[in-house]
Amino acid sequence: MTSPLPHSEDLKAIVFDLDGTLYREDRLGDEVNQSAIRYVAALRQVDMIDAEAMLQRARAESRDGGTLSRSVVALGGNLPEMHRRFAAEIHPEEFLKRDERVPKLLKLLATRFQLYLYTNNNRDLSGRIMARLGVTGLFREIFTIEDYWLPKPDSKLITDILTKIAVKPAEALFVGDRYEVDLMVPESMGCPIFESQTVEELLTLEQLVH
Repeated sequence: MTSPLPHSEDLKAIVFDLDGTLYREDRLGDEVNQSAIRYVAALRQVDMIDAEAMLQRARAESRDGGTLSRSVVALGGNLPEMHRRFAAEIHPEEFLKRDERVPKLLKLLATRFQLYLYTNNNRDLSGRIMARLGVTGLFREIFTIEDYWLPKPDSKLITDILTKIAVKPAEALFVGDRYEVDLMVPESMGCPIFESQTVEELLTLEQLVH
């Protein structure tokens, strides 16, 4: 079910998640997961089957939405190495096709709001994904995992982002596909939120400018 839209007269900025929000492509998600499994297998010196089971268990036991980043760290990995592997091994160009409705939506929203991106992904991969989606250059600033090496969800990062973009919590709409990961923390801090898991749901944001 699509989230209710906030009152647009209060908004100055929209902070978008990337993966699963501006596009959905399960094959790309599977490639990311396989890269993480290979890293865990090398790290723990086990085979891929055991590494996958360990990662699934870590995600199930997580209390923060079961993010891949935090689960790999819980198994002894480190984020810079994991994302180095992601940048080298993952090829979004093979899976993603541009949906012209998405850049059109962002351009429309940018006529009224400041647009930002906040992702658990790294700069290299995020840049290649955005290029494929046709949304490069449509955000005023992009916040990635490399800015702090602290994955979502994290209240300190939300506070820092709000400070950097110079808006109050009530003025910043956070848009994401996973409530516990993308939206729960900003909502607890007073930010309006919008949960979107399909492009069709995302497109309803155009109502904010009408």
